[in-house]
Amino acid sequence: MMKRAFLIAALAAAALPVLPAMAQASMEAHTGLSLNLPINKSQTLRVPRPFARLAIGNADIADVSAVTTSVAYLLGKQIGTTNLTLYDKAGGVIAVVDVTVSPDAMGLKQKLAEILPTENLGVQVANDTLILSGTASSAAALQRAASIAEAYAPRKVMNMAGVGTAQQILLEVRFAEMQRGTVKALGINSVAFGGPARGTLTPEGVVTEGGTISTPGAGISGTFGAALRFPGLNVSFQALESKGLIRTLAQPNIIALSGETANFLAGGEFPVPTGVAVNGQVSIEFKQFGVALAFTPTLLEDGLINLLVAPEVSSLDPTAGIDLNGLRIPGLKVRRARTTLELRDGQTFALAGLIQNDFRDTINAVPLLGRLPILGALFRSSGFNRQETELVILVTPRIVRPVAADSGALALPTDQVDEPSDTDFFLLGNSERRGPMLPALPLPGPANAINKPGGVAADHGHIVR
Repeated sequence: MMKRAFLIAALAAAALPVLPAMAQASMEAHTGLSLNLPINKSQTLRVPRPFARLAIGNADIADVSAVTTSVAYLLGKQIGTTNLTLYDKAGGVIAVVDVTVSPDAMGLKQKLAEILPTENLGVQVANDTLILSGTASSAAALQRAASIAEAYAPRKVMNMAGVGTAQQILLEVRFAEMQRGTVKALGINSVAFGGPARGTLTPEGVVTEGGTISTPGAGISGTFGAALRFPGLNVSFQALESKGLIRTLAQPNIIALSGETANFLAGGEFPVPTGVAVNGQVSIEFKQFGVALAFTPTLLEDGLINLLVAPEVSSLDPTAGIDLNGLRIPGLKVRRARTTLELRDGQTFALAGLIQNDFRDTINAVPLLGRLPILGALFRSSGFNRQETELVILVTPRIVRPVAADSGALALPTDQVDEPSDTDFFLLGNSERRGPMLPALPLPGPANAINKPGGVAADHGHIVR
């Protein structure tokens, strides 16, 4: 009896290390499984051995249910990773499956092929990010593909695709500004000679507050004037009328890649204090003014150009400035526009209606006497100043392509101009000497058409006269 009990105990002791080894081997054989599940898509998982129970690590990422004892149903709910564990009837682990819920790359591929069938674009998945690769025919097509990908993975799109050939847009801009000014003045000033007066009439026409009229008959520049002297009284007549016209024109040309922003500035910078340090030093920041242009062209299908343009014209305005700690900071007169439009190569659009009209009317009169009808004109001085300004901006985009440097299609203004010799400069009075003419470019058409009589021959390129 004792021998039998000892034999059973020995067999049990020998079997104890075997069972864990078998279970461990089973675990190792089924823990390297993985399943990639698109979000909001379902998939079935077939297990070779029947399972009695299953469990999902994070139910917010994926949902799982048993269809049969060997088939499990999974649904991707949220982008992320979790694991699925399958158990048998005895509670042993049959398998552990790593479940990854990722953006729907296959659905995105199908949608891109449906909407952009001619584009060579690929889609890959890296964790929770969609990666666009390949080449697109234009920047507009690439932007559309990126927008479609954003619908599948918001803020989780890495755009590594490019444009097959870089398109360049030339923007021809013309700024035309007209300023019209009219100044009229008519008045009679009568003051006691030698006594205090409102000002002094100088030959330059400047009136200084608090001065005296010391020299009767002094003229005013740009006016018709006269001064009469009576005993103890000085009377001056003045009449002024002036008209002015100012034209400002700028024609910047600038090139930018499709989809990129280009900037242009023709003007200057003025200092503006931004702060004072502990040691009393003043920090200065420079502000820009002048004719500025910022534009972003995007080449669309069928030769359309989407253009975001922001022109600006600014100038210093001392009347709008301020005094700060003994420093005079000027103000700015600014006129700017910002618009987005679409047009074709070579078409022109105009931004007009930026009109400014300033009117100033001043009357200086003797109290009571200046209000008399007809005779009151002898006791008052009237003047008005009108300034009218209109700004018109013309913009023409063009699709440009570079040319080879040795093609002869480009010419510089200095190509046909040389320094004059002593004979040309001193004896003939020529400030330049014409160099050899550049070879003419081949005319379009059949090759034998060049030798035929007829046609037109004329100067071309940059001609200096």
